[in-house]
Amino acid sequence: MKQGFLFQSGPGMEDRAEKRGCFECCIKCLGGVPYASLVATILCFSGVALFCGCGHVALAGTVAILEQHFSTNTSDHALLSEVIQLVQYVIYGIASFFFLYGIILLAEGFYTTSAVKELHGEFKTTACGRCISGMFVFLTYVLGVAWLGVFGFSAVPVFMFYNIWSTCEVIRSPQTNGTAGVEQICVDIRQYGIIPWNAFPGKICGSALENICNTNEFYVSYHLFIVACAGAGATVIALLIYMMATTYNYAVLKFKSREDCCTKF
Repeated sequence: MKQGFLFQSGPGMEDRAEKRGCFECCIKCLGGVPYASLVATILCFSGVALFCGCGHVALAGTVAILEQHFSTNTSDHALLSEVIQLVQYVIYGIASFFFLYGIILLAEGFYTTSAVKELHGEFKTTACGRCISGMFVFLTYVLGVAWLGVFGFSAVPVFMFYNIWSTCEVIRSPQTNGTAGVEQICVDIRQYGIIPWNAFPGKICGSALENICNTNEFYVSYHLFIVACAGAGATVIALLIYMMATTYNYAVLKFKSREDCCTKF
């Protein structure tokens, strides 16, 4: 007596198969996400936004402080004003460039990750694709070195404002004896080289210096320079992550381009 097997089919089994297919598809798609490039892109966008936005406003506040307190003659700080205005325009360019470059690197990360993980079947890398990946590796290294310089440069105004702030704290200290001692505590902004030695007054002492530290321009500019420096540091970290990701992807693409890669691994 033959026994037959009954195969049941219905909406429930089709739904389970469809759900299983969607789950596998989602896992496959998540496997192709370049997480390192994604994290680096978010960090890069955040760092550049902080550096450009805060740096732009802080430079404007610095010019206001110099004009009102340290250099009343416009001709003395005319060159400095032009340089700061030029830097502000450069900041606009930096923000635009890194917005586009971050998107391009993220797209390149998706491309190389798909090639490495072979999400599209027999994915073959081309010489043009490897050349583009190598170009991004080189350009990212150059930008990383350049941003190290930007990070160091952004620390200079933080150091200057910190010196002024610490001098004001000495003036406020109860250990300072008498008005004469307070008036002998000064800050000469000309020693930093941002305004010429013939600028008037150039040097602020005592209670006048304390009043500068209590102004809103000084407080906001000081903290914005700190945030801008932190943003530059975050951008450096993002570029370091980009370096590692692009270098690894390029190396794997170069390796997979060889016909006998499986036998010589």
